[in-house]
Amino acid sequence: MHDVLFVDLESHDEATPGIRPDWNELRCSRFRCVRSSSSAMQFIALEPYTLVIIHALGSDSEGMELCANIRSVSQVPIIVTGGSTDFYWTRKALQLQVHDYLPAPFTVEELNTCLRMISPATHSGDGHPDNRLSHVHAEKEDQVIQEVKEYLKDSMYQNITLKEIAERMHFNYSYLVQKFKFHEKMTFNEYLLQQRMEKAKFLLTHTDMKIYEIADAVGYNDMDWFYKKFKTYAGVSANMYRKLHGSRTVPVASGQH
Repeated sequence: MHDVLFVDLESHDEATPGIRPDWNELRCSRFRCVRSSSSAMQFIALEPYTLVIIHALGSDSEGMELCANIRSVSQVPIIVTGGSTDFYWTRKALQLQVHDYLPAPFTVEELNTCLRMISPATHSGDGHPDNRLSHVHAEKEDQVIQEVKEYLKDSMYQNITLKEIAERMHFNYSYLVQKFKFHEKMTFNEYLLQQRMEKAKFLLTHTDMKIYEIADAVGYNDMDWFYKKFKTYAGVSANMYRKLHGSRTVPVASGQH
């Protein structure tokens, strides 16, 4: 069973109705409760814990800040309870390697289920976190990567980078680089090239657009660079590709990328 440090950051603002599960029902061998981030950091420095639970109802920002502070000194498993259902905060939790995120409302039984899924030995002495992520994290990762791909699809005609997307999504760039490669089995730049070339191939065979228009539509202002990239990708020039595969013209709205 776990030695738990419970950090109660619940806001008692009248606009935030309290949700007070019976914490006595929590199944753990030791349970220490503190009511501030500073106290939490002091106890983490002084005593070994196998799990930290942060109850952040109405205090999402403070809860994530505490997670970041903990991660700067420890890889102890963290569960955040009572947080917002806004995907921005679940994204932040995922970025900070929070093991589970239980938005309000939740039950102690749900929390106990989370505890059972995290072995007390998860936090190894070498300081490295367990590689096993919870199912909810896998789902959130899928959603994050899907958002990146949707943004790329809509903005392909621009000079787009993963760093720019990370900034727009308020996500850690280095983390996103790793997760994208893990999820797609290729780097972001490789994926971007693939999507641009596949769209160029489609436009060559399904529209009567000029090749310079197609190059612009997939993010290339330099025609020589587009020709080089396309030939390397498709094995033939853009002109030859159009001749070989014929043109099944469909109307393209004026000004549409």
